[in-house]
Amino acid sequence: MAVMSHYLVAGILSTFSLLCAAEFYVLDDRVGLGRRFDGIGGLSGGGATSRLLVNYEEPYRSQILDYLFKPNFGASLHILKVEIGGDAQTTDGTEPSHMHTEGDENYFRGYEWWLMKEAKKRNPEITLIGLPWAFPGWIGQGGNWPYNFPDVTASYIVSWIIGAKQNHDLDISYIGIWNEKDFDAKYIKVLRDMLDRSGLERVGIIAADGNWAISKNILVDPYLNDAVEVIGVHYPGTMTVKEALWTEKKLWSSEDYSTFNNDIGGGCWARILNKNYVNGRMTATISWNLVASYYKDLSFGGDGLMTAEEPWSGSYVVQSPIWITAHTTQFAKPGWTYLQTIGNLTQGGSYVALTDGKGNLTVIIETMTHNHSQCIRPSLPPFSVSPQTATFKLKGSFATLTELQLWYSRFDFQTKKDTLFEKRGPIKVQEGIFTLELGVDEVYTVTTITTGQKGYYPNPPSSAPFPKKYSDDFDISDPPFSEAPYFADQTGVFEYFKNLTDPGPHVFTLRQVVNQRPVTWAQDADQTISIIGDHDWQDLEVSCDIYIETVNTGGVFVAARVDQGGESVRKAKGVFFWVFADGTYKLTNDIGGKKVLAEGLSGTRAGIWYRLTLTVQGNYASGMVNGFPLWKNAVVLNPKNGWAALGTQTFEYAQFDNFKVEAE
Repeated sequence: MAVMSHYLVAGILSTFSLLCAAEFYVLDDRVGLGRRFDGIGGLSGGGATSRLLVNYEEPYRSQILDYLFKPNFGASLHILKVEIGGDAQTTDGTEPSHMHTEGDENYFRGYEWWLMKEAKKRNPEITLIGLPWAFPGWIGQGGNWPYNFPDVTASYIVSWIIGAKQNHDLDISYIGIWNEKDFDAKYIKVLRDMLDRSGLERVGIIAADGNWAISKNILVDPYLNDAVEVIGVHYPGTMTVKEALWTEKKLWSSEDYSTFNNDIGGGCWARILNKNYVNGRMTATISWNLVASYYKDLSFGGDGLMTAEEPWSGSYVVQSPIWITAHTTQFAKPGWTYLQTIGNLTQGGSYVALTDGKGNLTVIIETMTHNHSQCIRPSLPPFSVSPQTATFKLKGSFATLTELQLWYSRFDFQTKKDTLFEKRGPIKVQEGIFTLELGVDEVYTVTTITTGQKGYYPNPPSSAPFPKKYSDDFDISDPPFSEAPYFADQTGVFEYFKNLTDPGPHVFTLRQVVNQRPVTWAQDADQTISIIGDHDWQDLEVSCDIYIETVNTGGVFVAARVDQGGESVRKAKGVFFWVFADGTYKLTNDIGGKKVLAEGLSGTRAGIWYRLTLTVQGNYASGMVNGFPLWKNAVVLNPKNGWAALGTQTFEYAQFDNFKVEAE
């Protein structure tokens, strides 16, 4: 019976029968309140997870943003956390730094500024957070460590916060340290001091965006205690540690979820949104990632609260995590407070209750079963959930309520016909009592708030593969974004460039601009590379004008069938056509240039434009420079498919123009 989700409210049962009901759960604000609710959010970055979103045409791009940020419409997110770009690979690509070099400042690179402004446009009260994953190479001053010169790193981070305000009118509320790396107490104190001396006392520090270890240090170091406002952890499995509770700091799951956005992903999200507080007293939960808007064959393809990975078609998919988020975000805001009377249901599942202190009450209940709510990480210990009757008794300032709104979701793993964020008839409350018949894999919101809405737009265009014929001449004098459409940088940064020294046809180009290895988070390749297209491409021709800038030692490539990116980019295989400033060429089967398939003289030099053409058909590859064949029918056995790409042999300046790809 409960599996069919009979949600009937009591109000018609006798007092005796209510006392005999399966369980009584009291909701009472007279016994004191719990912790302040800080919100639910999403994370753009770590890395390049919103890369394709910016290339959607209207109205589809605005529709996607509405589903994420518009209050009382979709996910209605309270928090947006973004990566502070560091010019390095941070999971699915690189994001550009605002300071490629020490004397360089540019607060219009990348798309995180744009995304924060779009979120704020929809929700002026949204909380904005910045966190670095990597740093430009000059920060390390020769080492792969950002803490050796803490004042340099702190100044770099403070400049990003000030730049956000001065250039985009964005107020950053919190700043992190270094994603999932060891924290440095001295650096945190230096950063706090520099924030304060820069008039940024209001900006809180979150530390350490990894595990709970910093809690012990905070307890014994009063200066560190004063510097840190929030203890942020990643993938805590809904559990905290006693030392974190002893600090009396705000506790956040500052990165969580990281799960495919199918129904099990939705179940994972439903369970942890409740249990992060029930079990761990964490008052904010932030999803990695915000929206799956990167090539699906990169790492963690299909994560995110929804999917928007086809700007060329306009297709996007609003998945269950959006509506699971709405169960909380549309009916409670940051500044509300959890009741002390919350917890786990007797037959499995959990409930939380929040109030604004002005008479409003919101209760969220989840009954997700173990196998239908597993997150990718950490592993989930066994537990059981069964249908149950739950009777709630309202006391304190809620005792006089007579009616509550009800929103309902149910994952149906047998028929695949889910019910997501459906408004049901109001619940009648009699003498402070209401009863729910709870099934399994369900989510309920019971609330005094009447503004909830399941937002809707007409279906977007149908899914379609990347066009088999695509070209870009990069001739745009005032680009809206620093990256060319669809190019996804995997090592290095490729930006629009105005080449004022060229009087001819190459005034507007695409330039690789990182000239030293960054302070890395993942394993960048030793070569820079930007991918584009369809990972399923097999036979194709890639051509591009190239310009080597480094005399004698420089080199560039165009490539086909590139099989890997993301954190595996160092291991990428494919068909790589290289030309070098010393007048040679090479065809290799790998990005590292170790497996040579053909080589010889090309006549190429730095400072001259050349057109490279790479053709791959079946097991054979041919290459030309300026239409002159360098080799024909070199044997290529693997890989069988992959993206097109371009790049450089080291961290060096180089330019590209008139890119074209034709796939069969």
